Amino acid sequence: MLLMPSIDLRGGHCVRLRQGDFSAETAYAVKPAALLRRYQTLGARWVHVVDLDGAKDGVRLNATLIEALARHPSIRLQVGGGARSTYAIEALLDAGVGRVVVGSAAVERPSEVHGWLKAYGAERICLAFDVRIDGAGEPSVHTQGWARDSVVSLWDALGAFPTGAMQHVLCTDIACDGTLRGPNLALYRSALARFPRLSWQASGGIRNAADLTALAQLGVAAAVSGRALLEKRITDEELQPFLPAASSPASTSATA
Repeated sequence: MLLMPSIDLRGGHCVRLRQGDFSAETAYAVKPAALLRRYQTLGARWVHVVDLDGAKDGVRLNATLIEALARHPSIRLQVGGGARSTYAIEALLDAGVGRVVVGSAAVERPSEVHGWLKAYGAERICLAFDVRIDGAGEPSVHTQGWARDSVVSLWDALGAFPTGAMQHVLCTDIACDGTLRGPNLALYRSALARFPRLSWQASGGIRNAADLTALAQLGVAAAVSGRALLEKRITDEELQPFLPAASSPASTSATA
């Protein structure tokens, strides 16, 4: 399983939201470029970047910053937030972003998004579904920066796409996001059972190395983590098994 550190941007600053609530924001003093360099040094080769302004309002206020981050020679970015049009997707890809995350449009305009998957390739488009577990225990998808309940289940949203059309799917349990209370393992277990051929990315609630191990044992392709890494709740050594370019303590000392 691959660990993808997350950098959430709002107004050019690194922040984290609790359960998708824009009024429950924690700002961090670290600069986005410095945080990216830190993750590169740890061994990350993919970093997940979220334009929260774009996710909420559809306006990509952090576009210039993201373009600068995308120029980092050793990191590939997976970027989401406000990618709701052909223009927005092409602007990100042209800027050097490795993969664009499409969220709200995947629920509201699946036929158009299917066209994007065919045009740009399933490797370069990740579909994102942000869910809350409803009273019946089903994952209900939310859109527009988690502000709108689409009244569509995760399974129905995925079923709107032909078999084989998509590859990467990012699923966030909003109730877990930013809480450090652990990921919803039952959600990802069910997702893998229903759609075993997809490369699932788990997001929300990761607090420690045990959570990363549990997700890896389930078989998810990647785990996206923000707050636990920002606050260094997982040691560098514990992160190494999940970062492709991490140096072991032995190799580090040998080259020191």
